[in-house]
Amino acid sequence: MGILDGKRILVAGVTMDSSIGFATAKVAQEQGATVLISNFGRALGITRRIAKRLPVEPAVLELDVTDPEHLERLPDLVREHVDGLDGVVHSIAYGNPETLLGGKFMTGPWQDVAQAVHVSAYSLMSLAQATRPLMPGGGSIVGLTFDATVAWPVYDWMGVAKAGLESCSRYLARDLGPEGIRVNLVAAGPLRTLAAKAIPGFSDLEEMWSGRSPLGWDNTDQEPTAKAVVALLSDFFPATTGEIVHVDGGYHAMGA
Repeated sequence: MGILDGKRILVAGVTMDSSIGFATAKVAQEQGATVLISNFGRALGITRRIAKRLPVEPAVLELDVTDPEHLERLPDLVREHVDGLDGVVHSIAYGNPETLLGGKFMTGPWQDVAQAVHVSAYSLMSLAQATRPLMPGGGSIVGLTFDATVAWPVYDWMGVAKAGLESCSRYLARDLGPEGIRVNLVAAGPLRTLAAKAIPGFSDLEEMWSGRSPLGWDNTDQEPTAKAVVALLSDFFPATTGEIVHVDGGYHAMGA
């Protein structure tokens, strides 16, 4: 018996089996959930292939969270497989690494910044609004961030986008709370995902974690982060919303 027995969960933004989204889908299934996953464009074919590596092959939905038509049709797509949702995972972020990351903060063009904010922050609200009709009895929305309370080396405009995501989650918690929908984020330490590999100089962040995290940090292990997401999807946090749970080996709490 798992903590998500009988739950219906959508994990939006699963590309590779090295992603946090994939790890979350795996742990959610192991904890009893019926899981749907999504992606779009050229990555959709990859998602369909790696879906077969999960304990139970899930339905794969086409969803671009920046496309109004995709968002409008999402409830109908979900209902082809389940009659509603109990939880949604927002595992989506993008910033052009050639113009916005790796020391390019002062030169980042607005067009690319706007795209990063749209995909990485605004889409949390878009996804929440699209799935809201599927959670009439309440539910849990969980997103993923990289602690945006400070400025990081090389992270640049993605740090700004994540700050927007964190603020967005609090406003969603305010507006959706009366409907019984909780909104929380998990702030993971640096993990070697596909997104991380695209960040120039990401190894600098990884090196910072190794000597400062009191619990240590394995940047190849997505499971601790996935377990935190699944815990927030469960009924074990019934009165928690607008929160950011750190899964970073304790790094965030250390002064030096």
